[in-house]
Amino acid sequence: MNEVNHLKIQFIIAAVAALFFVPFLGGVHLFDWDEINFAEAAREMIVTGDYMTVKINFLPFWEKPPVFIWMQVASMKLFGINEFAARLPNAIAGIVTLLTLFNIGRKLRDNLFGVIWVLAYGGSLLPFLYFKSGIIDPWFNLFIFLSVYFLMLYSFPDNRKPLLNVTLSAAFAGLAILTKGPVGFLLVALTGGIYLLIIRFKIKVKFYEVVTYFFVLAIVGGFWFLVQIANGNYNTVVEFIVYQIRLFQTKDAGHGGFLGYHFVVLLFGVFPTSVLALKSFRREKLDDPLYRLMKMWMIILFWVVLILFTIVKTKIVHYSSLTYFPLSFLAANYIANSVSKKYKWSNWQTVLTIFIAVVLAFPVIALQFVIKYKDAIIAKNWIHDSFAVANLAADVHWGGYEFIPGVLFLLSVILLFVFTTKKEVLKRAVVLLSVTTLFTFSVLVLIVPRIEGYSQRALIEFFQSKAKKDVYVKNINFKSYATAFYGEMKPPENKNFYNDQWLLTGDIDKDVYFVTKIDCIQLLDKCSNLKKTGEKNGFVFFVRKAK
Repeated sequence: MNEVNHLKIQFIIAAVAALFFVPFLGGVHLFDWDEINFAEAAREMIVTGDYMTVKINFLPFWEKPPVFIWMQVASMKLFGINEFAARLPNAIAGIVTLLTLFNIGRKLRDNLFGVIWVLAYGGSLLPFLYFKSGIIDPWFNLFIFLSVYFLMLYSFPDNRKPLLNVTLSAAFAGLAILTKGPVGFLLVALTGGIYLLIIRFKIKVKFYEVVTYFFVLAIVGGFWFLVQIANGNYNTVVEFIVYQIRLFQTKDAGHGGFLGYHFVVLLFGVFPTSVLALKSFRREKLDDPLYRLMKMWMIILFWVVLILFTIVKTKIVHYSSLTYFPLSFLAANYIANSVSKKYKWSNWQTVLTIFIAVVLAFPVIALQFVIKYKDAIIAKNWIHDSFAVANLAADVHWGGYEFIPGVLFLLSVILLFVFTTKKEVLKRAVVLLSVTTLFTFSVLVLIVPRIEGYSQRALIEFFQSKAKKDVYVKNINFKSYATAFYGEMKPPENKNFYNDQWLLTGDIDKDVYFVTKIDCIQLLDKCSNLKKTGEKNGFVFFVRKAK
């Protein structure tokens, strides 16, 4: 009977997750850079029929291994080369992740804890958003988490399946490597290493278990790299490793940030789970040894990820996204323990929750009013970026109701504290997580497509207009993967295509269409052979005719 209940709960979780994660996946164009980057790599695999080499612009792309790209290829084979297909793998990752958390949670404690953990993960802003995106991290993070989880089970003194746990941990670490690179194993190794230091290496490890771990890791994680070397692409592997090292030493253009960047991202981006998790960082008496061990590993994983990517100079929001697993576990721990009266709600939690809710709701409420009075704002010279000013000129339809999700979200949070008491932690947490889920979903449906209308739609429509023509299309003085994906780029027959100077001044064999940003237009003034064909929302278009 109990097993039937488990199955019913899992079915409900899968159904609700699918209801939130799958609809509207294709409702907005893919966003530069990451979403279009990965989708373009998948498209080029389909175009070339070469499924072992990751390429961008039909040149080897050594930044990422192929596992996630393969998922997108499979999806595109079924649903076509489009936004829905590019994002579907992560919607599936969302369903799989929530089912995984429930099953681990119920084994660690009970069904209630499993459900709370699911709510804590899926009901926060960024985790929800990522399951509706086309970036690598949802699957990458899941593989690392599972690797750490099985390593935790192996470290448990009463572990009855050491070889199985070692094998599964190594296999998932290998999949993480094949998804995003060696950092997948690095995070697992650092987490395990810190644990060993804490327990002063007091753990029984058999030699054949160590051999098994690294054998499986090498076979799974090294599969693609070994194939590349066997095919003579040794340089691709070397460049890939060099790139991973560079991430720790330099910041990529446009991706710098201050030291506390990821602390702020997690506090606001993983709301309300970030607030709910804070009390669980302190020590507490836990009777169950396996659960106690799990909490220890989750805290270690959290700090390993946060400290590591605080040190890394490249600051990107999703670099700290692996912490969503330990954060949601700690939040679930706080909520579940409040049921047994171990925890109560504190005034500082109320203040912090309302403050963050205001910060999140205000832009949603204010945005369409800013757009309404954009002419006055521009006239007063409050915006000192010519490209941003030109973006605002986009003709985007607003229905006048887009502020409602922000108002309802903020009002719901405030009323929650009016009609509940400090003792009702479970009720407050469930309502907060549910309201945030609806808020995030509403913003994705109502606001994001309109923001995209200002930021990149004119650019993408330009590329789409050239997709079926026998011409060259090139973005100049700014980075974009939309050129290839939405321009449906084919393998260039003339290798001079990769030389911008040749396209601008050389003996071209077909017409070339250029696009640049309005604040970079002066860089093209010296090219007298270019003819301006148009300008829209901050982007300027040129053509150079072949003789």
